[in-house]
Amino acid sequence: MKDIAKKVFAVEIESLQHVAGLIDDTFTGVVDAILSSTGKVIVIGVGKSGLIGKKIAATLSSTGTPSLFLHPGDAFHGDLGIIGNDDTIILISYSGETDEVLKIIPFLKHHKNLIISFTGNPGSTVALNSDHHLNINITREACPLALAPTSSTTAALVMGDALAIALMESRNFQEEDFARFHPGGSLGRKLLTRVKDLMRTDNLPFIRKDASFTDVLLSMSEGKLGMVMVGDQNYIDGIITDGDLRRALLKNQDLSKVSVADMMTTTPVIVNAEEFISQVEPLMMEKKITNVLVGEGRKVTGVYQIYNL
Repeated sequence: MKDIAKKVFAVEIESLQHVAGLIDDTFTGVVDAILSSTGKVIVIGVGKSGLIGKKIAATLSSTGTPSLFLHPGDAFHGDLGIIGNDDTIILISYSGETDEVLKIIPFLKHHKNLIISFTGNPGSTVALNSDHHLNINITREACPLALAPTSSTTAALVMGDALAIALMESRNFQEEDFARFHPGGSLGRKLLTRVKDLMRTDNLPFIRKDASFTDVLLSMSEGKLGMVMVGDQNYIDGIITDGDLRRALLKNQDLSKVSVADMMTTTPVIVNAEEFISQVEPLMMEKKITNVLVGEGRKVTGVYQIYNL
């Protein structure tokens, strides 16, 4: 079974390499055509090609190119109204002779839609009736009977990915843009959430400069942040972390001789409440800290913990 799996991978990789070698300036023309279009991209396909088309449409939409999938069967029962005159159409048919796809072409020609096709046969009816044709001709299917679409659907999927990424980079599509289209995902939350949304503002642990070691320990335990702040909300002199406590104990076991000034860090990291956590987290990782103070200058309004992510 492992040998079969490895063979499938090898055959499909071989086909992908072959298709990659077929990419020429036509691909650039397709990207330019979509970029200059004022409409959406509509992907059409049947069967396995239709399933691949759904994924391609979803990828395009999530990376800055408005797109949707249209099944040709539904199209002939009223859904042709989805297609606007400014829309770009991607037809997927490996043979280039799929009957349901061919029936769509006269409508598209009449409405002067830009037609892009993915087929494995540049001389096919679909290819010849397209404004741009992307060749996804494979060396062979991974199916031993050469019947089930395997390498051919993979090639169509990767061509769609290549198109989406080329458009994405051409539009200078950034993480923040991606997050806007994925607000429910972890990346969306991470890139759209600000420090103020997650920072802690209640029962913050403050101590005075003349506090005893015991006072520091009690305040840190009650605060449950693994640190205490020296000063008050209007002015912070520094912070003491649980790591600072351990290091102080290792240096001097006579607690009466351990002062707040000896333990505290006088240059704590303070970030603005309006910053995104996607900006703050790398800073915390770099400095290997789990807490940052939130505020301006030496005035503190809250504490943000990386554990909130």
